[in-house]
Amino acid sequence: MYTDLISFQDLTAEEVMDLLSFADELKRLQRHHRPFQPLLGQTIAMIFEKPSLRTRVTFEVGIMQLGGHAVMLETRLGERESVSDVARNLDRWVDGIVARTFSHDVLTEMAACADIPVINALSDRLHPCQILADAQALREHKGELSNLKLAFVGDGNNVCASWFEFAAHVPISVTLICPPGYEVEPEIRSFAEQHAGGRVQVTHDLEEGLKDADAVYTDVWTSMGQEKEKAKREKAFAPYQVNARVMALAKKDAVFMHCLPAKRGLEVTDDVLDGPQSIVLDQAENRLHAQKAVMVRLMERGKDGMCVKRRARMSNKS
Repeated sequence: MYTDLISFQDLTAEEVMDLLSFADELKRLQRHHRPFQPLLGQTIAMIFEKPSLRTRVTFEVGIMQLGGHAVMLETRLGERESVSDVARNLDRWVDGIVARTFSHDVLTEMAACADIPVINALSDRLHPCQILADAQALREHKGELSNLKLAFVGDGNNVCASWFEFAAHVPISVTLICPPGYEVEPEIRSFAEQHAGGRVQVTHDLEEGLKDADAVYTDVWTSMGQEKEKAKREKAFAPYQVNARVMALAKKDAVFMHCLPAKRGLEVTDDVLDGPQSIVLDQAENRLHAQKAVMVRLMERGKDGMCVKRRARMSNKS
């Protein structure tokens, strides 16, 4: 039983698929204006170290729609007081924590110190909530994920890394197409290869990587915190821009995906981002439903989940 959502490595294949199916059901309820408020009377702290549009709005709106209350904290964890002190204090006041951080280690420390659920709303290493929303959108457009191929063109960043972890549980093939030196970190690639439900691979060749792709995904070349590398990255990634020529290397009915925000004219051209193959707004919408599914599944465990975390912490100390 998972008690936090930090990484897909903490979940089973059945748990991942349950979240996707539950997100579909929550989306249907929302579309039919049927209230569903299992978090009535509960409070979730939202800790944001980075600017945000989609993540902040969808979590805050989602908490409200589920009947809960969000408390927003814009701070840099570990500066004013230690991460463990923040976690243990919040543990006494709120029912869950959503954290968007620079350092992934901050998230793992917070989850280790708090009995309440901790949700990764983005770190420098992983972005699991984004991939749940993406997978939900991909199923809506392509049916079951089995035997699909997703080509990720660009940096082996946190979004791509979470796609690799996702492929360890679900039989979808994920290919990263990137310049040398920008691959997914070895530990995550090794985990995905060892447990792959689908095939994961890395190539530097656009034509090879995009062959038979059902979905073409890209993301910004320079993430928050990498601004000093901007010029170097733009030079390295220039040949990997997703434009009409690149989309034509995939299947004719391939969809285009981007987690947003996009740097128009860099990693993607306007005609692709706004074109008929683009499903980026469906991805963005589904952030609401996928994250609601995560919050409900974690929060509904209540004291049982807290006891599991407490026992695990005591076991690690002994």
